[in-house]
Amino acid sequence: MPIVQACRGGSVLALKVVPGSSRDRVVGPLGERLKVAVRKPPEKGAANKAVCELLAEALGIRPTDVSVLRGETRPEKDVLVRGLTPAEVSKRLKIA
Repeated sequence: MPIVQACRGGSVLALKVVPGSSRDRVVGPLGERLKVAVRKPPEKGAANKAVCELLAEALGIRPTDVSVLRGETRPEKDVLVRGLTPAEVSKRLKIA
């Protein structure tokens, strides 16, 4: 399964999230997921919000165009990226 898949209205990005990290960053591919580290702890949705904001900035889109589809309480998440094709997401995040 690829890291980025097409869906209606955009793309779905498979993530492995590491909350409570020393800094916010897109680490890179990790198996069939993209590893993302955020400073926020996994409490009350803070890490999920930080992930969406980090991805939006990296992709050059609005934070409201990124949302968690599945895995809100787990490190493995599927995130919806509205308005970008899988090729555009892969290029902007430098995923091979």
